Amino acid sequence: MTAQLDASSKKGRGAGVPQWPKGTIGADFAASLVVFLVALPLCVGVAVASGVPAELGIITGVIGGIVVGLLPGSTMQVSGPAAGLTVLVASAVSDHGLGTLGVIVLGAGLMQIVMGIGRIGTWFRAISPSVVTGMLAGIGLVIMLGQLYPVGGLEQPAHTAEKFTGLPGLVAAMFTTPQGQAGLGVAVVTLVILFGWQKMPEKVRGIPAPLVAVVLVSAAAWALSLPLKMTEVGSLLDAINIPAGDAWASAVTPAVIGSMVTFALIASAESLFSAAAVDRMHDGPKTQYNKELLAQGAGNAACGLLGALPMTAVIVRSGANVRAGAKTKASRVLHGVWLLLFVMALPGLLGYIPTAVLAALLIQAGWKLLELNKVVEMIRTNRPEALILVLTAVMIVSTDLLIGTLIGLGAAVIKTAFDVSRLSVKEEEHDDGHLRLEFGGNATFLRLPRLLERLENVPADKSVHLDLSTVRHLDQACHQAVENWVAQRERDNARTEVAMPAGVR
Repeated sequence: MTAQLDASSKKGRGAGVPQWPKGTIGADFAASLVVFLVALPLCVGVAVASGVPAELGIITGVIGGIVVGLLPGSTMQVSGPAAGLTVLVASAVSDHGLGTLGVIVLGAGLMQIVMGIGRIGTWFRAISPSVVTGMLAGIGLVIMLGQLYPVGGLEQPAHTAEKFTGLPGLVAAMFTTPQGQAGLGVAVVTLVILFGWQKMPEKVRGIPAPLVAVVLVSAAAWALSLPLKMTEVGSLLDAINIPAGDAWASAVTPAVIGSMVTFALIASAESLFSAAAVDRMHDGPKTQYNKELLAQGAGNAACGLLGALPMTAVIVRSGANVRAGAKTKASRVLHGVWLLLFVMALPGLLGYIPTAVLAALLIQAGWKLLELNKVVEMIRTNRPEALILVLTAVMIVSTDLLIGTLIGLGAAVIKTAFDVSRLSVKEEEHDDGHLRLEFGGNATFLRLPRLLERLENVPADKSVHLDLSTVRHLDQACHQAVENWVAQRERDNARTEVAMPAGVR
């Protein structure tokens, strides 16, 4: 009895406190170094691709590691700035200015906290897979298109249409200017390393491919004195972008509120979709979706107060964490500590990384978001779902992320409505000329044209038995149509019998 009380007391004292057994600290320490080495170039690359100072990406990575890492929700998932949000951030900065970015991210974080308290987190699991895949594919295409410009030594256009119209000039710059030729060369070498690293011997593959690519290609660029634009990283304290009075005043404008909603929904969806994928990669405790949404909201609120980039859980870092043998949350917290210590002690090293190398990292990230294997499989097995996927991706590329995703969701809802509104018809004609029509399935307004067409084709001189008793759902529109049809036949003195579903008169 005493032992039970002691165990219960220890459990109670540990409630809500991260439990990091001494036996796992070695594995978590090693994993945290791997995640840190993967996260560092990506934090910088996402910030540069978003059109904001590189330091803001690192601040988000530190908060994602330390703040979100300490909170309950997921165990293995690692948060930070994500390639999937670069499109949103670049658009928000272009439309509202860098000073307002913190207000938008703070508002999005508070919305995530409200959604977590309202237990909305689990509802994100109900979104159609075709819409999710299409959304990620659309984001991937936009990222890849945008990052071609830094490779060619040009500034990335703010809008997608300008990115398409600028392609001829970009191609010319890549092959005719020294900076474009050098950028194309280092990007190609970086991509070859990134995509080919899995073919290396198993012992070598333990080193993260992004780290190898960045170190080797950056060293080669420096040794050859290539005419490339380098990454600029300064003091984290100087980069803190606390929202000022004008930014707070814009928080109540419809455009800024719309950006908050978009950030909150996309960041939440990406984090929780990532959680589902990461949970399949390990045998430890699974993600508690609503708590994870609260943790993400707290992290984004902190990022917003400092004017940094928004965060999500990132599958690249999370996967690296699992594969490196992490056991507890300690690995993701420590990776945030290493990010902070590195940038405080050795920020100058980041200045040797060409922006074309970071662009190549993000091009690979965009390619992974495409998930072509899933697209091809869906086209082969389910054409309607594949159509929704393609529609979502195309609309995101041609309009923007929010509109494209909403169109995809709308198409998925319409398809589902038609799928669940299937209406079958069986017809039997007896020797005496009596006709029996039996309807089954769901008689909704979506199937009203089919119902009316069949009823109106019944000859007026035949007696009819209309059997609707097996219909699972008869909505008001179809019910009224049947009543009107019966009334018309009675006026024509045509014999008609109707069997309605149970509970319908």
